[in-house]
Amino acid sequence: MTTAKVLSIWITLPVSLLLILGGILILVGALGLMRLPNFYQRIHGPAITVTLGAGCVLLASMIYFTALQARPVIHELAISAFILMTTPVVAMLIMRAAVYRDLRAGRSRSKTEFGKAYRYPQEEDDTKPH
Repeated sequence: MTTAKVLSIWITLPVSLLLILGGILILVGALGLMRLPNFYQRIHGPAITVTLGAGCVLLASMIYFTALQARPVIHELAISAFILMTTPVVAMLIMRAAVYRDLRAGRSRSKTEFGKAYRYPQEEDDTKPH
């Protein structure tokens, strides 16, 4: 049998608040993924809010286990650093792949405006007067 260890209010309050905040941020990201109309808007929900939500949950875990074990627990810092470094890069690569897919399919002006940075050289040559 294990006995439950009683933690002080100074530990349980920040841990509880961080868990609630993290859960709300993750929920908002999931709702954004579900409710926004097109892919380019939909990618921002998980990329931003879920990263912050995971950071709150990991920080709460770090505080809780540091207080429970009476020694610094820093495994969560490595996980947070990995998430913070990889999530924006993956989101950017997914968005670039979607832009490239839309350009290859000839949908360069459907629902979104890409600007001159995402035009093929053939499109620029067609717009020049001869």
